[in-house]
Amino acid sequence: MSSVDMDRDGIAAVVAELTLAEKVGLVHGAEDVEGTATGFVPGVERVGIPPIRLTDGPLGVRTDEPATAFPSSPALAATFDPDLAERFGRALGREATARGQDILLGPGTNLIRVPHCGRNFEYFSEDPVHAGAFAAAVTEGVQSAGVVATPKHYVANSQETRRAEVSAEVDEPVLRELYLPAFRDAVEAGAGSVMSSYNRVNGTYASEHEWLLTDVLKGEWGFDGYVVSDWFGTESVVDSANAGLDLQMPGTSVEELIESMGVAPDAAAEQMDGDTAGADSAAAVDDTAAAVDSAAADDAEGAGGEGEEAAPEGPFDAAEDSPFAGGMPDPTSGGRYATELGPAVERGDVPESRLDDMVTRILRSLDAVGHLDDEAGGDNEANGDDEASGDETAGALDTPEHRDLAATIATRGTVLLKNDGALPLADDADVAVVGPNVDEALLGGGGSSEVTPFVRTTPREGIEARADGAVTVAHGLPRVEGISMFEAMDDAGDPEVGTGGLDGDAGDPEGGPGDPGSVDADGDAERSVDIEGAASAAADADVAVVFVRDRATEAADRDSLRLPGRQDDLIAAVADAADRTVVVANASGPIETPWRDAVDAVLAAWYPGQAHGEAAAAVLYGDADPGGRLPATFAPEGAYPTADERRFPGVDGEAVYDEGLLVGYRHFDATDAEPTYPFGHGHSYAEFRYEGVEAVGPSTVETTLSNVADRPGREVVQAYVGVSDTPAAPDVPDERARPPRELGGFAAVELAPGESATVEIDLDERAFGRYDASAGWTVDAGEYVVEVGRSSRDRRGSATIER
Repeated sequence: MSSVDMDRDGIAAVVAELTLAEKVGLVHGAEDVEGTATGFVPGVERVGIPPIRLTDGPLGVRTDEPATAFPSSPALAATFDPDLAERFGRALGREATARGQDILLGPGTNLIRVPHCGRNFEYFSEDPVHAGAFAAAVTEGVQSAGVVATPKHYVANSQETRRAEVSAEVDEPVLRELYLPAFRDAVEAGAGSVMSSYNRVNGTYASEHEWLLTDVLKGEWGFDGYVVSDWFGTESVVDSANAGLDLQMPGTSVEELIESMGVAPDAAAEQMDGDTAGADSAAAVDDTAAAVDSAAADDAEGAGGEGEEAAPEGPFDAAEDSPFAGGMPDPTSGGRYATELGPAVERGDVPESRLDDMVTRILRSLDAVGHLDDEAGGDNEANGDDEASGDETAGALDTPEHRDLAATIATRGTVLLKNDGALPLADDADVAVVGPNVDEALLGGGGSSEVTPFVRTTPREGIEARADGAVTVAHGLPRVEGISMFEAMDDAGDPEVGTGGLDGDAGDPEGGPGDPGSVDADGDAERSVDIEGAASAAADADVAVVFVRDRATEAADRDSLRLPGRQDDLIAAVADAADRTVVVANASGPIETPWRDAVDAVLAAWYPGQAHGEAAAAVLYGDADPGGRLPATFAPEGAYPTADERRFPGVDGEAVYDEGLLVGYRHFDATDAEPTYPFGHGHSYAEFRYEGVEAVGPSTVETTLSNVADRPGREVVQAYVGVSDTPAAPDVPDERARPPRELGGFAAVELAPGESATVEIDLDERAFGRYDASAGWTVDAGEYVVEVGRSSRDRRGSATIER
């Protein structure tokens, strides 16, 4: 059957023609015999439904082939430029098409609540308005390229520790005001899919949370796409299907998944149970289930407590003292749609109308991006020449435009936290390039977002190519090795692998054989600690530029916000010896900066991706303005509200969100706690003057911005909404602590020297409102004050708005 005119009536007709087995086959994954996709659904050739391929993609398209490795999500969010984010999303979509993929598993849409979260490098912001703007822009870009976008992980997935079982205990108004808005923005931008999270929300697994999936997402928001599970992220076939889950992934058994990852069947059996290679696979699965940290074991109790410690055996297991313990899902729990959903429909446990709806939603989303058209499929790979063809849905891979876009995001997302005149560097300055990882490009954190690029530049290469002065290189320390959850899977069954934390203390800190960072980036012999040598090189140069990094991965949280592997000591020694010291911090999120007063400049450059060296040199030498502003507050780890163990990582299987609305800068502003660097903070090489703030409508303010420097620059104008302190202020109930101000809107502006512009900012209605458990979204009548400035703490003027 040829697939033509797949409107709603056409889709209904196709669904009506499908057999029960064919319907079931469309709502779960299967083994991808080509091995190119993260997830695969075979389709139904008889009625013209082509195969469906899903790929990971928050930072780039992850298949077994190279793709553009873009900067991490905080780097993108730090640009405060949704138009740039939309371009990024479109590039992701075109690269997915070029690799034969139909569905992109991204963007990461969760709020940055926990600064230690191992997956913060996939998320945008600690503020819901800011996060929502970027989730929507990336989603719109992906969908415009003819690929289904999948905002994830719905919802309150704020940590990786025990992520497969922890319950986020959060009340409805806080969910509505903080954790749901970015997902709603992505849905309103046209997302065809939403991925449910592993965790529980108020005791119920997200994949079977009917109120979240059906009542809110599909009912209130009018989402007509489909909900897909995270991989092995279901607990019950019947409960998840009835609650609103539409597509189960990966849909295969754990043996099939291992084999699809390139592990031979006999080796897979050995990983499943080292003593029973070749034995009955069901017994091996039973052994794995006994070893894994299974949330299903105590689901009936509604608690995620720990069971008896067991040695790691299966590919999803980890030793109890491993950073991955509890971060991996149980691949043997939850049942399989492939074998259990059909019988459940026949018994009446799941209405066939619900199955029809599941299939309809999947087909509807695919049809919206043209996947059900006659011409869909085939070899979509394209080169740079096709980028200029005007067809935004044509495949495009590693094009000059995409390379330039990756570099632009990296430079515009770089945040100049401090500058005492050390930057930009003089062209002829003699530079000491210092750091354990200056010979590699930092592409991202570990896990499902890992991308292998076609090209990359290292910090050393970038500076050597740009400098006119002498460049010396001193590593000072053994390489700080990245970490990935895939290591835990590859090394499952070895209790000595993957143990220890992410703060760099695992193994020998002096660079011995036990140190995972002891191998040089170029594959040379082990590099020893030589902080003294690095300090000497810094003393001989005009300026020392120290590159440092953290370690972050999916399935584990950072133990500390301190830099791993004695990098703090390295910075301190270099700063003591050098005339001028610049620190470039490549990190997944907030870090502590105990050395900040001793150095002359600090750049937060996140995970820059393939353009690491190129972007670093451009910012350091002033070829590009450091256009970024912080999307998350930097502070000592004990100052965050999640320093309370009840809130993170949780106690007895529950993480209590009783900080309420006071997350990120909202907490610091409400408690008068002093952050190291506040949300929205960042300097330009130019200087800007703000003149007047005026309300020009019920939801709009404007200010005049002037560049008073002798060089061009980029400023991010931010507007924060709060209640006034006059008698005309709204009478807001005091049922929960509210922040004194909330981000209402922002605008990134580029100005030439001496140029002025009137900057108009449209304010998000939610910044004026609150969610009332009885009345829903409510804007209390009265006078509001809108403060405009450079960050949540640096406000330059204000205006009042009556509501």
